[in-house]
Order: sequence, then structure tokens, then C-alpha cells
Amino acid sequence: MAIIGIDLGTTNSLVTVWKNGQSILIPNTFGHFLTPSVVSIDHETIYVGEIAKERLITHPKETAGIFKRFMGSDKIYTLGKRRFRPEELSAFILKKLKEDAEAFLKEPVAEAVVSVPAYFNDAQRSATKRAGELAGLKVERLVNEPSAAALACQLMNAEEDANLLVFDFGGGTLDVSLVECFDNVINVLAVSGDNRLGGSDFDRLLARYFCQEKRLDFEALNENTKGVLLQSAEKCKFDLTDAETAKMTVSAEELHDTLPISREQFIEIAAPLFTRLTEPIKKVLIDGSLSLDEIDQVVLVGGSCKMPVVKLYVNYVLGKEADSIGSPDTIVALGTGAYAGIKARHQDIRDILLTDICPFSLGVNIVNPLEHSRDLMSVLIERNTTLPASRTGIYCTASDFQSKIELKVYQGEGRYADENSFLGKLDLPVPRKPKGQETVDVRFTYDINGILVVEATALSTKNTKSLLLISDSNTMDKHEIEKKVAALQKYKIHPKDKDENRLLLARGDRLFTQTVGELRKAVEFELFLFSHALESQKTHAISKARERFSYFLDQVSWELENGGFGPSLTNPDENWYQTFKTEDTGDKTGIPSEEDLKNLFLNWQLNRKKRDD
Repeated sequence: MAIIGIDLGTTNSLVTVWKNGQSILIPNTFGHFLTPSVVSIDHETIYVGEIAKERLITHPKETAGIFKRFMGSDKIYTLGKRRFRPEELSAFILKKLKEDAEAFLKEPVAEAVVSVPAYFNDAQRSATKRAGELAGLKVERLVNEPSAAALACQLMNAEEDANLLVFDFGGGTLDVSLVECFDNVINVLAVSGDNRLGGSDFDRLLARYFCQEKRLDFEALNENTKGVLLQSAEKCKFDLTDAETAKMTVSAEELHDTLPISREQFIEIAAPLFTRLTEPIKKVLIDGSLSLDEIDQVVLVGGSCKMPVVKLYVNYVLGKEADSIGSPDTIVALGTGAYAGIKARHQDIRDILLTDICPFSLGVNIVNPLEHSRDLMSVLIERNTTLPASRTGIYCTASDFQSKIELKVYQGEGRYADENSFLGKLDLPVPRKPKGQETVDVRFTYDINGILVVEATALSTKNTKSLLLISDSNTMDKHEIEKKVAALQKYKIHPKDKDENRLLLARGDRLFTQTVGELRKAVEFELFLFSHALESQKTHAISKARERFSYFLDQVSWELENGGFGPSLTNPDENWYQTFKTEDTGDKTGIPSEEDLKNLFLNWQLNRKKRDD
């Protein structure tokens, strides 16, 4: 039974399957690959896709779109007399795509890989999985959209190592990601975005501009007229993709008018939106610790990237040419289909590891020295950390003779604890001592299944308490959860205690004892840098530091073995005596004199000094 890949988009969705060595787009009943993410109700009949989109104008109160923006929230959509949550509306889209796939493949489909924005939190991912269940699909794996796009790029270009900036600008959301591709691994380094910014916002700006020019109040128009106006704005936006000027023609009950708009005017109208495009780019470069020079490729994804002004703006702010590999509309879907092929273990696609990241920070509360009534957030696992991950922190008592330490676990980016989502708490008894004298070791271990293990150990008594937090998105039974928790044990080893890192530290210590002077100082400095990277517990930083440190140690070893001696000691010649007489002394009849040896030694010392200088 085939596993399908689904790109569940804000404005359009696609379904793919891996077949005959490639990811194939599956058409809907109208023969189109793009199915509008729109749902409409007519009494007991539910319309999905293109028919529903047509009803946005004629039946706006019974039709809904762009509900992906509110996945995982408490928002309720009222369509006619029925009420729906965002995941319930998404389930109708997924069910329609499932039916299209079954018609195309001529076999039942029970499982899908679904793409989601990399910044989606637990609640949003949980809602996406629930939508799959409601649609009759087993959604065991969610794949991050930038990872899917990078996978499609890798398969198209057959390149192994590259740093990609994926600029995914769809109809309703903007996602910007840094993705590292190496050794059959696709690793998301950092993500940022704006889930309230998309191509539909350009439509709304054009519609409001039209009303401004025609002295109309957009908000005062009825829903049907608003729908016609927005549809006309969308068409004008598309027309400006290929032409320098276009016309907005509106024909509705109370409005019949036309307004010409140039591409230059469009840029001026949309100036506030272009400004918002830059913030996620700056944020992702800072979080990913990469410079623009280290970006090998800028990949444009999403239908809104087909607007020439968007591509020009991205080129402008990044100072380099952005690429549209294939169609921006379909690249995520193709990558999702490829991952479905990997998951199904197809032999005609190589096994590529797509790493997951933690899109939010996880931490505990600590006392605020300036405002005791409001705790601060101390982050243990930072956002954009590659998962699975395990991090530790050392904390001490804040009051004299306190009998326990109360750890409250939070998720979010706020400075104050109460600005973040509360996940749970753990109480650890400690001996009564003056403040600061009792310390606890706190460890967070987290994986993509939404399993968070919190462990706290009082260092003086070795007493340990643990807390297991499981997200709503986790549908595993008790036995499966126990297996996953057991598997996480290996991630609780501190990086400095892992064999590959201990070996390098041991080599560094040995070379420190073998060297003197400036070379010893260099070894000491590199040992410090590597140890500092290990203490950060950041997988990507440690990997880079390990590569650098290993190369440095190889150079020092070579220096000790070869650099301080001439070629005669490095690679002695079996016929050294004849060579020595012929080449170095010029005396072919006798043994070199003491004066000859002295001169040779002085020349070697002089050459050594010149090389050192």
C-alpha cells in the first residue's frame, strides 16, 4: 500500500507519491495539481477545493479559507449552522487529496507524510495530525517544509554539501529557513517566519487601494462585494507577474469600475509588506550563525515567489541571485513525496536523514532578583536545537533554609516565565542550608515525538526526581512511549563524555605535554575552544568544532613528526651514506669532515629559524 506525501498549504494543497524513481504530482478530479484549501457548506453537502473557492464570493458565510493560519488555536469557524475547528476544515482537504490519490493509484491509501512549517509548535503539529486522523489517514511523520524543499533540490541537483536559505512565501504564511545539506543529511539550522503574512495580504492591500482611489469604505462593503474585490485584486497581482501594467476590474452588485495599476505602483502600495519580509531573514541568519557569504543557494518556494517584485526584493536584501528550482508551487510537495518514498523504503531512492528541530525554547523558572514576584525564564533547550537533544543546567537555592526547589517547566521565547506556556512542575527536596549552598543539576531531554523528560538531582544527596511530559500530538501507546523514553537515554550522555570527543581531548592533552613555546600556547587555546563548544551542548557547533580541532591536532602531530627535522630524519634513505657524501659534502672519496658536519648543522638551524619566523 502506497504512502503519499501531502503539502497542506494555506491557500493551495498538493498530493504526491514516489513512483518509478521520482516524486509524481497527483492531479485532482479537474486535472489540476493545485487544490485550493477552501471548504464550503451547502446544507448537508460539503464542497472542497475549486468548487468551494468559487463559492467564496457567492456564499461567503458558508465558505472558509486560510484556516491553516489558526491551526492549534481555539478559533471556531461558523459555516451556515455548523461550527468547525481549523483542523476539522483541514481534514476535509486531506480527505479530498486522499480520494484523488486513490483514484490515481487505483488502490487504497491509509498513510501519509504531511509537510508543516518548521516553526509550528506542539499544538499546531498536534492539530495537523488530528486532521489526518479525521481524514482516515495515519500521519506518523510530519516533515518540515524547508527540509522537504531542500530534499527536492538535492534530488534535482544531485549535490551533496550546501548551505541553503529557503524563502517560502505562500498565500498565507512566510517561512525563512537555513538548511545545511551534508553526507546524506538535511539539517535545519534555524527557522523564522510570519504566519500572518502571505500573498493574500497583497490582495487585501490592492483591494483597499482600489477603494481609496474610488472613495469607497472597504469595511462598509457587503461580503459579496468584498469577495469580488479581493478576487479582482488577486487577478491583478497575477497579471503584474508578466506585465508592467494591469487593470483591476470590479463588477459587483453595487460596484462597477476599473483601475489601472503599474508594477511600480504595486511596489509602493505593498511597501509595508516588503518591510515585513526582511525581519525573518535577519532573524534566521542571526539564529543560524551563518553569514551571507556562507549561503551557497537561495531557494524560492511558494506561489507568492512567482511575483517578480518579490524575487527582486529578495535579491536586493540578500545581495545575491535567488533560484526558482522547478515551480515554487510544487517543490515542497515533491520533497514530501520523496520523503514518503524514503519512509516506504523504496530501493530507488537513497536513504536521506531529515533532522528535526525544536521550534521553541524550553526552560525553567528562576528567581528574578529585581522583581521577586515575577520569575524569569532560564532556557535549557534553545529554539532551533536539532532533535533529539539533551541539555543540563546547574541551579542553587534562592532562600535561606528552603526545604525544596520547585521547578516549573515552560515553553516559549518570553523573558519572563509567565509570558510562556506552562507545561508542568517538579518539586525536589533539598537539605535546609543557607541560600546558594544547595545546588541541583537539571536535565531536559526532548525528541520530535513531543516527549520531554525532566530530571532534577540534588548534588549533595544524589536524590533524583523526574517528570515525563508528553504533547497532545503524541498518539503512541504506553509501551511505545516507554521504548522511546529508553531510547532517549543515549542522548543524556554529555558531549564531553562521548568517545569521539574524549579521544580528541586526550590527544590534545598529550600534544600539550609534547610541545613548548608558541606551539604549546596554540594547543592550549584550541583545547579551550573545543571544550567551550562541548559545554554549549549544541550538536552543530560541536560538529564544526570537532572537525576544526581534529584538523589542528593533525597539523601539530605532523609538525612534531616532520616539521622540526630535515628530510633525512623524516624519510631516511637506505643509501644515506653515499647520498650524504655526494650531495652534501661534495666529497666523493672520503668521510665528511667535522667542519662539514658543523656547517650542515648550522645551516639546518638557520633554515629552521627562518621557517619559524
